[in-house]
Amino acid sequence: MNTDAEIVERSRYGPAAFGELYDRHGPDIYRYAARRAGDFVAEDVMAETFLIAFEGRFDFVGSTGAVRPWLFGIATNLLRRHHRAEERVLRALVKLGGRVEDPDFLGAVDERLDAPGNQARIARALQGLPAIDRDAILLLAWADLSYEDIATATAVPLGTVRSRINRARRKLRVNLTLSDQEDDHGRSAVAPRNA
Repeated sequence: MNTDAEIVERSRYGPAAFGELYDRHGPDIYRYAARRAGDFVAEDVMAETFLIAFEGRFDFVGSTGAVRPWLFGIATNLLRRHHRAEERVLRALVKLGGRVEDPDFLGAVDERLDAPGNQARIARALQGLPAIDRDAILLLAWADLSYEDIATATAVPLGTVRSRINRARRKLRVNLTLSDQEDDHGRSAVAPRNA
């Protein structure tokens, strides 16, 4: 079996070989884009990601394992263009309190937290993150990229990725806790009478 980098190399002289990369990574790119921006954007992001990668295959100089981060980096950059649409979807989800017809919008996260109200809480918390921190945490959670791959995908040092993910986790933890308190109308848990 050829490595991803070998496929890129072969595709420079036989363009049809590039289709193997699409078969290997297309579904993952689609799922990542769908979770970030919804199905209506995912198809375009996936197609455009592979078009940009195909056109840039002569410039690709990554190591053997760097093709996947390269593709996710392209997809992430494309998603930034769709950031306004993502913001509108998140705002709508918050307004609807999670009552939406598309249950896989928040994908992996909602497997653990499947109640519609939890989706709204998570969407609100994600919406509150700076875009660069949201990119890092979602590449980790939804694209299953390693810290090193995220660094490659976003073209930042590994230490910056660690900082962004730690900052995002801290903010999500705080925001989700605050959201719990808001759901409880700001009251803290009542202590047992005999405590």
